[in-house]
Amino acid sequence: MTLDQAYVNQIFLPATYAGGVPYGIFRELRATAPVWWVEEPAVGEWPSGPGYWAVLWHGDVKHVLRNPAVFSSQSGATQIRDPDSAADLEFARAMMLNQDPPDHSRLRRIVAGAFTPRALGELAAGIERHAADAVREVRARGEADFVGLVADLPVRTLAWIMGVPEQDRQLLQDWANRVIGYQDADYAHSGTAGPAGLSDIGRAALAHRPTARTTADGRPVNPRSRAALADMFAYAHALAERPRPGSMLARMREGGLDTAEFETMFFLFAVAGNETVRNALPGGVLALLSHPEQYRLLCERPELVPSAVEEMLRYWPPVVDFRRTAAQDVELGGRLIRRGEKVVVYHASANRDETVFPDPDRFDVTRTPNDHVSFGFGPHFCVGAQLARLQMTAMLRRVLAELPGLALVPGAAPDRLVSNFQNGLKHLHVRWRPRS
Repeated sequence: MTLDQAYVNQIFLPATYAGGVPYGIFRELRATAPVWWVEEPAVGEWPSGPGYWAVLWHGDVKHVLRNPAVFSSQSGATQIRDPDSAADLEFARAMMLNQDPPDHSRLRRIVAGAFTPRALGELAAGIERHAADAVREVRARGEADFVGLVADLPVRTLAWIMGVPEQDRQLLQDWANRVIGYQDADYAHSGTAGPAGLSDIGRAALAHRPTARTTADGRPVNPRSRAALADMFAYAHALAERPRPGSMLARMREGGLDTAEFETMFFLFAVAGNETVRNALPGGVLALLSHPEQYRLLCERPELVPSAVEEMLRYWPPVVDFRRTAAQDVELGGRLIRRGEKVVVYHASANRDETVFPDPDRFDVTRTPNDHVSFGFGPHFCVGAQLARLQMTAMLRRVLAELPGLALVPGAAPDRLVSNFQNGLKHLHVRWRPRS
């Protein structure tokens, strides 16, 4: 069977995801071939790219992710879109996410101590308290935007781990919006944190917030470049002068990182430490409320919350895809991939692979086993996976217990993030039976 190239290209176009992840297209592609060539047409002000190989089957996705010697994170970094310049690529390569072993292993060891069982145990009480406070604040209203209800939990948690003063946590939100939502007009230039209430270094950082949206030669500024995040890096360096003992920032400072490694590590945790929970939990709750029999089951059997969290992560993966670059000529899924070509693994497709997940389009809070790849696989398996699970579990338990009769607000459609990378919601209006 031959599919029209324009049809295949839809899995690349950000506008496709404004209507939801194209699971129907992924299903049709998987049924025809495991690997597809996808073009990169120009999108708005962003120029066209050379194209890439899309990997859609669960087993092939795992194969790519577990073999960095063949499918490199460092060669071209891990975003579909190529960095705009050699300088941008060099900067991106300094990030732990964009490195291969052994350099990746060295950087991971520096931060891994913040995510040990003991460290997470020390965080658990604070996470439970923040979840309780967030639900208590809205409980009597009977209605809320669930995205807003959830958003502050990962930011508060992240601020504590990194040693960011709590009054500056809205800066973390803005930086994450600008990076993960650069394809969405509502998030691309997020600047909700004003000087009032910020720390002195927070106020100083605002002076570095970029205002230019194009480079001197008229190209759009790369949202993941040093220039686009000058305010974040100014803040990071200022905070590093007085890190809280034991914080992630203190670990980074003591770990012997060079300037680019320090900046990109701060970048990675300020963004990745935020997006998983804020994408996966609202999306998971939308899936739960769209399957009322599963919501009723979970209310009746709250001991199923851990497996429900795993199903939310499978059904609504926070990240749609990640890129690698072929380090050598290689055959995958019957396709010859040449050295230097882009290879993009689609977590969203792998999580619905019919050969791994029976009835994969069914949302089932009792599903077991649940071998989803929402946290990746291999050397780059998400270092904060257990922290994300801890936060999602705490918030979901609190919502089930204290917001009875939770349901979607009729006529208020979920507002999706426009992104071919992040699977997010900007708004999700829910209601419940209020309690005094």
